[in-house]
Amino acid sequence: MISKPNRLYFVDAMRAWAILMMLQGHFIDGLLDNAFRDNTNIFYTVWLYFRGITAPVFFTVSGFIFTYLLIKGDKTGFENPRVAKGIKRGLQLIFFGYLLRLNFWGLIFGHIYESFYYIDVLHCIGFSILGIIFLYLITKNRKVLFPILLITTTTLLFILEPNYKQWSYGILPNALANFLTKANGSVFTIFPWFGYATCGSFLAVLFNKYKNFKYLYPTAIITSITLGLTLIFQSSKIFLFLAQQTKFQVFADIFFNNYLVIRLGDVFLVFAVFMLVRKYLTNKTLLKIGQSTLSIYIIHYIILYGSFVGVGLYYFLNHTLRPTFAISGAVLFMFLCTFFALKYEAHKITIKAFIRLSFRTILQEIAPWSFAIYRMYKLYLFKAKKYTLRLFRLVKD
Repeated sequence: MISKPNRLYFVDAMRAWAILMMLQGHFIDGLLDNAFRDNTNIFYTVWLYFRGITAPVFFTVSGFIFTYLLIKGDKTGFENPRVAKGIKRGLQLIFFGYLLRLNFWGLIFGHIYESFYYIDVLHCIGFSILGIIFLYLITKNRKVLFPILLITTTTLLFILEPNYKQWSYGILPNALANFLTKANGSVFTIFPWFGYATCGSFLAVLFNKYKNFKYLYPTAIITSITLGLTLIFQSSKIFLFLAQQTKFQVFADIFFNNYLVIRLGDVFLVFAVFMLVRKYLTNKTLLKIGQSTLSIYIIHYIILYGSFVGVGLYYFLNHTLRPTFAISGAVLFMFLCTFFALKYEAHKITIKAFIRLSFRTILQEIAPWSFAIYRMYKLYLFKAKKYTLRLFRLVKD
């Protein structure tokens, strides 16, 4: 057991729960035989519903944790050290998002597969962090505008989603359009998922503002439950009423596909549950899992999808497992991914130092050869250029 004042352990625990849900969700969704995907089966439908909660919770919690740390100190703007750390973290997540989709076999032959440009959860969270930093910086002189911009962003992204999801973005190259549309194969897009991150960021501002309030948690729990149930069971009726009163088509479109707001209601209920049991969420291993989500994600992606070489569990067992094997395999998969990730985190400094030393040693060994190869390459390139010019009579013999 550990205890630190002002530490929001329940948020780390939520992130641990979300990453474990993601592990089993990806494993079962990728390997379960299609014959057992029965929407009339109560167990499958419950699993499917809870799987749909994972990403909204993860994005919301990511925005919450980052913003809570960002506004915690007294310094503002670029003087706040969390800004530089956040920019580095955001770029790091985007880099790993692309790296995990890189196929080394194709790269050897000078070919980058189209899937390399697909946008996934790491890209979106990385850009979400950069987006929150942008909103924070442009409101540094008027702090009251920061939470207003955050909740406004969430509201607009959710309400206007039926409109912008239809745009083709054909004017953009696929590498950029993939951030905005799933048409080319992206799993996630910046919009509307940035809306969950800004909602989490808004909640972090509230928690920071009222952190010394005596009844913070009772108030937060009751508010979260009320908001959650309202968004889940009443939001569709509200949008239908707005559509009838205003005649705006966008409200009718939301009514017919109100998944974003309903999922936000689920997120509030998850917050309420974890706040209710927060006193029991101080287990060191659980919190460490919540703080090691990037390592867990990378390891799970390599094992399941075969990053770099294209050979993973998905390659061999794609939609072939019976429920018994899928469930037991998912449990084992969660254990192995978290075990390897925690081992890495415990020895991260040593491992990184060893990799840097090995890389430096390899460069030193190949340096003489690389110089000779470069000179030979330069010589033959010059000859090829000269021969081509002579062939087309652009220079004299």
